[in-house]
Amino acid sequence: MTPGAATAAAGAGAAYASGPLHFACYAYPPNSLGYCGPADPEEMRGAVTSRDAATVARLAGEFSGAWPYLQLIAGCNGIQDPLDRRVTQAYWLGNSLLERIPPRVLATWLHERFAGLAAGDFPLLAETAFAGGLAHHNFHVFAVSPWIGMLRSGKAQPALSMLDRCRIRWGRIETAGSGAVTVRTRPLCLTGSKIHLGRDRLETARCHQGDADAAGWHAAALAPGDWVSLHWDWVCERLSPHALRRLRAYTARNLEAVNKSIAPGPAVAADARGG
Repeated sequence: MTPGAATAAAGAGAAYASGPLHFACYAYPPNSLGYCGPADPEEMRGAVTSRDAATVARLAGEFSGAWPYLQLIAGCNGIQDPLDRRVTQAYWLGNSLLERIPPRVLATWLHERFAGLAAGDFPLLAETAFAGGLAHHNFHVFAVSPWIGMLRSGKAQPALSMLDRCRIRWGRIETAGSGAVTVRTRPLCLTGSKIHLGRDRLETARCHQGDADAAGWHAAALAPGDWVSLHWDWVCERLSPHALRRLRAYTARNLEAVNKSIAPGPAVAADARGG
């Protein structure tokens, strides 16, 4: 499947009905740091700022971690366009499309995509699929990226910080200013071999500024009390109560699946960081 014109999809609190632009809200932060996606992050940023969905769709296939998941979710749900708004929502936040991917299909797909990279650690990837893991971005971060394996091998830093920043997380805005907000979040913690959410803490996150921005609003429009999603050090979008519940639920399910295995996870190639 190739990127195409996105279809509009309903969703309370959604920043965009456009699937490509919703995808870009979350894909731009790691791209800006050089972790995944096009070699020139300014091309993605410019397309988002100008709301150029066609350019974003063209660039989406360069996200070698995220793009295959979008294809898998779309294919298992009979959706032609991997950038359909329902698909991007499933991958970044979670929705019922994930429930329609049988564990055996996910395990087979993981084998086809990552077995050659994970070497002897591949059975651990399949194990997380059968333990309840779902094809969500946070599954990729927790189960496929090398960070959990590094953690369980005793290398807590920078692995724990990378896990926490790379996952899609949620937070409640405490203060909002020009181009930045202070957000109350729950960071990942490691106890023994298991990862879990810790106590609340405050962190600073960047917001886009200008007439049009990656999250669909002016930075100044964000206000204390708003719930938002975050990826790396950027605010992605304002979350409706329903979207917040979904993100929490799918994060918890994938944490539970990963924690059922006490062995180190796979140390796969860098492109598995996935954006």
